[in-house]
Amino acid sequence: MTDDRVAALKKIADEIAACTRCPLYNGTTHPVPGAGDPFAEIIFIGEGPGYYEDQQGLPFVGRSGDYLTYLLKLIDLEREQVFITNVVKHRPPNNRDPQPDEIIACKGYLDDQIALIQPAVIATLGRFSMARYFPDGKISQIHGQPKYASEPVIAYYPLFHPAAVLRNPNLRRTMEEDIHRLPEIVAEVKKRRSGSNPGSSGKPASSKDDDLPMQQLKLF
Repeated sequence: MTDDRVAALKKIADEIAACTRCPLYNGTTHPVPGAGDPFAEIIFIGEGPGYYEDQQGLPFVGRSGDYLTYLLKLIDLEREQVFITNVVKHRPPNNRDPQPDEIIACKGYLDDQIALIQPAVIATLGRFSMARYFPDGKISQIHGQPKYASEPVIAYYPLFHPAAVLRNPNLRRTMEEDIHRLPEIVAEVKKRRSGSNPGSSGKPASSKDDDLPMQQLKLF
């Protein structure tokens, strides 16, 4: 199973490398499909690769990446134990925001990565990945508030983007408090999954969808 999952993620990475669905592939050095553990319990989804990511073909390797590595260490995790990716897989020109059509063009790749890895928690970094799961949310209002889904059992967890924290040091304490909640959210998802009906699609035997308030709510 390990080899199958690695091979499947490699196939997605190869498809991204050959992708011409949007203009972002023009003028970039490397695609940045994602990196980390194919069996990760947590997937972090950022916005788009920057200059250093484009040079190396790896996500979050600049100052934002250094800070993300630091945040992971706060909860005794290494980068190799999670999976890190972005909503777009090529660098937008001059590090501009990804456009809606570009996000849509990459959506299938991200969907496939998530389906293969089957994480307990999807932690969004910044507003563009947050909008995928919280379309009407504002990061300043909903950060650090997990939303639980039942089919499959998973938690979506909105976080500030590390770059935003570096630009605004006043957010640092908030970000680190939010990160410290991740282990308990993973544990809650595991608890809910263990209570699922055998052979079901993952819906807990005795719960409704989202019946809790929102606040409970180097591979390639």
